[in-house]
Amino acid sequence: MTVGEIYGILDELSPFELQEAWDNSGLLLGSERDEVSRIVLSVDIDLQMIEEAEEHTLFILHHPLIFSGLKRLVWSEYPANLLRIMIQKSHTMIAMHTNFDQTHLNRYVFETVLGFDVAGCEGFVCTAKGDWHTETLLKRVKERLGLDTMRIVGTKERIHSIALTTGAGASLMDSIDADLFLTGDIKFHDAMKALSKRLMMADIGHFESEKFFADAMAPHLKNLPIPVIIAQSINPFTYI
Repeated sequence: MTVGEIYGILDELSPFELQEAWDNSGLLLGSERDEVSRIVLSVDIDLQMIEEAEEHTLFILHHPLIFSGLKRLVWSEYPANLLRIMIQKSHTMIAMHTNFDQTHLNRYVFETVLGFDVAGCEGFVCTAKGDWHTETLLKRVKERLGLDTMRIVGTKERIHSIALTTGAGASLMDSIDADLFLTGDIKFHDAMKALSKRLMMADIGHFESEKFFADAMAPHLKNLPIPVIIAQSINPFTYI
């Protein structure tokens, strides 16, 4: 298959035009005419992944490796150090970021991973309604996301509505109409604002909430005539 053929499938699945203006999803390395021998799905890409991949591998990533404008390509610096090897091995790369968040990933995590019955999905936000004891609910979220600890903003004895945005979604809090907002990368001033709004928030981690990207994507590519491999992305953080 060619990169262009696969790009067309991805664009039909989750249109690239849906990405946010600041995003950089789409074809980031290679040509639509390039032949692809296999696909690797991953949240991010690292040196070991590149070194182990065969030539003519297409990486479909959640996070764009090339995100902000590149001003220089110095081979000892990130991300040029990775791009150099990828070019040498005729690798290609497509990012499915904020477009896939809206069409698939948030719902997949909310429904399939956390097991909530979705009441609505609008943009980046999925919601559910019910009646949960807060401590029991938070324990369930931690277990299903594999979290040892979780930062909490505010307290409530019972939860009747939940909202979720994977990754870093605290900037959306003004649009949230729920008792509890699950998202990652909650900053100090986000927390202070949430307290003033009486919005309870739980920081579920950026990587931890998006690590299911490959699992959400893989079923849509299962009928391709080339292998599709799920790679284990590396969390850059360690916890002590």
